Amino acid sequence: MRRASAAATSAADSSSPLGDTWVSVAVTYWGLVALGVPRSSLDTFAWEFRQGMAARARALCDEGASSPQHWEAPLGTRDVHVVITAIAPDSPRLEAAIDRARPAYDRLSGVSAIWRQDCYALPTEKEHFGYLDGVSHPAIEGSGIPGSNELEVPLKSGEFVLGYPDEIGGVQMPQPAVLGRNGSCAVFRKLHQDVAGFRRYLRDNSAGAEDEELIAAKIMGRWRSGAPLALAPQQDAPALGADPHRRNTFLYEQDDPTGFTTPGGCHIRRANPRDSSVAGEVRLHRMIRRGAVYGPPLPEGVLEDDGVDRGLMFAFIGAHLGRQFEFVQSEWMNDGVFFGAGNAKDPVVGSEDGETGYTIPRRPVRRRLAPLPRFVVTRGGEYCFLPSLSALRWLGDLRD
Repeated sequence: MRRASAAATSAADSSSPLGDTWVSVAVTYWGLVALGVPRSSLDTFAWEFRQGMAARARALCDEGASSPQHWEAPLGTRDVHVVITAIAPDSPRLEAAIDRARPAYDRLSGVSAIWRQDCYALPTEKEHFGYLDGVSHPAIEGSGIPGSNELEVPLKSGEFVLGYPDEIGGVQMPQPAVLGRNGSCAVFRKLHQDVAGFRRYLRDNSAGAEDEELIAAKIMGRWRSGAPLALAPQQDAPALGADPHRRNTFLYEQDDPTGFTTPGGCHIRRANPRDSSVAGEVRLHRMIRRGAVYGPPLPEGVLEDDGVDRGLMFAFIGAHLGRQFEFVQSEWMNDGVFFGAGNAKDPVVGSEDGETGYTIPRRPVRRRLAPLPRFVVTRGGEYCFLPSLSALRWLGDLRD
């Protein structure tokens, strides 16, 4: 842990001293146990974290093909203790960052690297289904970093960083303070994408190329360029999709309360209902999401699966595993009660059963698409604690 603290990049720097290269170190519950963190301290962590992602499979709707019994080893097991994440602009700088972190485990007996996943960003900044990714992120009060939606009031720092007041005035912080303060919770998910199946579904439910793109937009809530239906309801607007100051600055309630423009069941309206009239308080379920693709893209126009594993490595950052990540996953992605749609699931990442169709509101008659297959399958994941640098050093000083 002391070596890892020397490899991790400090958030005190507004820009990376290593040329946009960042290294972070996260620890699982079983990692904390292995390090000898006292039981009195372990018991102060959120109970979802102590159980681990695999044990929370039912709550997360990780069932069937997504069940932990099918996960990629060793994900979801007690063997995963530490997760080192490195991000860099190119491969040489990425390998250099990993080389700097390698002494944290490579020269110590009893510690070994047991899994690695290489990810990258496509030149188009899109994910494998063809949509622009990384469009939306919240503003955090006091960070000085603006959110992507200029109409959203910044959230309290305690929603994302442990040891500070959150939106309801509470302070989440594992004990002792030197361990918990300035840390966060991190969720890592490996998600396989059935790109060929997604393309076939769009083709089979459309009347032509233009209609196919419209259906794709109605499923996501955005055109593939990143332009939202809320601001470009009739056709794609690539210039809007490329403008980070405009493409996410919109609300729903005033202009589109019933979802005729942006369907209530589409992916982005489920992930963040914004000011929509839904059950619950939206601001209590916001989190930071980041994704990177893995595996080669399926060539354009190919409609048959080539057997290659491809998808997204997703990271979610927040201070509340239960009411942020788990709530969104179970209540917004895999249910529709919160906006009056019964048990309908998210059309993109929901745990679809192949029996429920997708409804696009329109006048005078709504459009009902064929039953949705499951396009995204969970291949594994971990709940982690993302300690501060001082906490890493504290962990490094623990003795049996």
